[in-house]
Amino acid sequence: MKFSKHSLLALVVFIALQISCKKTVAEKKTKIQTKPNIVVIYVDDLGYGDVGFNGATEIKTPNLDKLAFGGVRFVNGYASSATCTPSRYALLTGEYPWRNKNAKILKGTAPLIINKEQITIPKMLKSKGYHTGIVGKWHLGLGTGVVDWNKTIRPGPNEVGFDYSYIMAATQDRVPTVYIENGDVVGLDPNDPIEVSYNKNFEGEPTGKDNPELTTMKWHHGHNNSIVNHIPRIGYMKGGKTALWKDEDMADHFLKRAQDYVKEHKSEPFFLYYAMQQPHVPRTPHERFVGKSGMGPRGDVILEADWCIGEFVKTLEKEGILENTLIVFSSDNGPVLNDGYYDDAVEKIGNHTPSGPYRGGKYSLFEAGTHVPFFTYWKGTIQPTTSNALVCQLDLLSSLAAIVGSDIRVGDSKELSNTFLGIETKGREELILEATSRTALKKGDWVMIPPYKGVSILKHVNIEIGNSNGYQLYNLKEDIGQQNNLADTNKEKLEELIVVFEKLRRNSKK
Repeated sequence: MKFSKHSLLALVVFIALQISCKKTVAEKKTKIQTKPNIVVIYVDDLGYGDVGFNGATEIKTPNLDKLAFGGVRFVNGYASSATCTPSRYALLTGEYPWRNKNAKILKGTAPLIINKEQITIPKMLKSKGYHTGIVGKWHLGLGTGVVDWNKTIRPGPNEVGFDYSYIMAATQDRVPTVYIENGDVVGLDPNDPIEVSYNKNFEGEPTGKDNPELTTMKWHHGHNNSIVNHIPRIGYMKGGKTALWKDEDMADHFLKRAQDYVKEHKSEPFFLYYAMQQPHVPRTPHERFVGKSGMGPRGDVILEADWCIGEFVKTLEKEGILENTLIVFSSDNGPVLNDGYYDDAVEKIGNHTPSGPYRGGKYSLFEAGTHVPFFTYWKGTIQPTTSNALVCQLDLLSSLAAIVGSDIRVGDSKELSNTFLGIETKGREELILEATSRTALKKGDWVMIPPYKGVSILKHVNIEIGNSNGYQLYNLKEDIGQQNNLADTNKEKLEELIVVFEKLRRNSKK
C-alpha cells in the first residue's frame, strides 16, 4: 500500500500524539504514589442547581466553587438513591442499596444495616494504614434494634471500620437529638436517662401536634411529635436534658470536631467522612447567617455550609496537608423545599432553581433525584477540568482502593480512579438509580423508568416522583428536562434498555 507524503505525515503525527498521550497518563500515574489523606464531604439534600459551580446565580457558594473549578467537576455525577439512608449505605459499602431490603429511610431507633463482616471504605483504608473517622450525620442504624441510650451503643460506626465517630444517630429532625461519640451520648447526666420511642409518647411530654404554642418552627407534615429546642420532631423522646444539642450551633459544632480530627491525625494518613446536615430540615442557621441569602433558612444554611467547608479547607492548609489531601464532595440526594416545616423555602425561592435543568427532586426517579453536585479536588495533583464521565458515589470504594494500592474491589463499585483523578475521561457504562425502593436505568444519554403504580406527585413536598402506568424513555442529550417520553416512538431502544436493566437487576454483586 502506498502513502502520499501528506498521508505519511498525518500517520506520523497521529502515532506521536498517541505516544505522547500514553506518556502523559503514565507520568500522572507515576506522580500519584503517596497515600493521600482522604476527605469525603457529604451534604444533605443539596440540589445540582444549588451551587455556583453548576450555574446558580441567586445564591453564592464561593468556597465550593473554588474547589470545584480547581479540581474535576463532574457534570454527570450521581448519588445511588434519591433518599438519604440508601445513598449513605451505597457510598460506604460500594453496594447498590436495593440489594439490602433494610436500606430505606430509617427511624432513629433502627438497628445497624451494614453487616459487620461487610467491606466498607473505612475498613479498606484501615487495612492500608489509615486512621478513619466520621463526623456528622450517620443514619445507618445503631445497635441491634433495642438501644439503651444511657450505655455504650454497639454496634455502630466503630464496628464497621471507623476508629473515631462523632455523630447524630439519624437526622436533625428525628429523635434522639443528642451527639454520640464512639458509642456514648455526649454530656449525658445519668440521673436524667434518655428514653426514645417511635410508637407512642411518654406521659406528660408535650408534642408539636398538641402544644403548638411551645414551638417556634411550625410543622407542615409529619413533624409533630416531641418538641426539642422549640422545634417539633419525628419520634418521641424524654430525658437527657444536659445532652440535647442546640440546633443553631450544630454546623459550628461538627466543623470544630472535623478540624480537631485533622489536627490530631495530620501526622498519619487519615480518612475523614465529614457528613454535614445542611440543607436538611429543620433548617437552623447560626445567627451569623440568618437572613443573608434572602431565601429564608434553606438559602441561609447553604451559605453556612459553604462557609464551613471554606473554614475546614483553611485548617488543612494551615496544618500543611492540603497538598496531600484528596477531597471528594457530593450530596446524598436531590433537593426538596418543603420537607416538613413552614420555613419560607417555597415562598422565598425567587428565581433560584435547586434542581438546575433537571426534573423532579428528592424522592424522585427523575434526574433531579440523584443527579447531584460532585467534584474531586487534590491541590497540585488533580488538574482543573470538567468531566462528562458518568460516575456514582457507589464507585468510590473500588476507586479509592486503587488510589491507595489496595486490591479490594466491590462488584457494584466500578474502579474509576483515573477518572476521579482527572487522568482519564472514561466513566461507567450504565447505572441503576433508586428512589424509595423503585429503580430505573441510566445508560449513556438514555434513561428508562419502568411502570410504577401510585401517585405521580408527592403533594406534601410537591415533587414529581416519576411514577407512571407505562414505561418512560428519555434522551437527556436532546431533552434534558425529561419532557418527551419516547417509549412509544422508539420501541427498539426501549427494549434494549429493558434487557440491560433486567440483566443488571438479576446479576449478583459478586
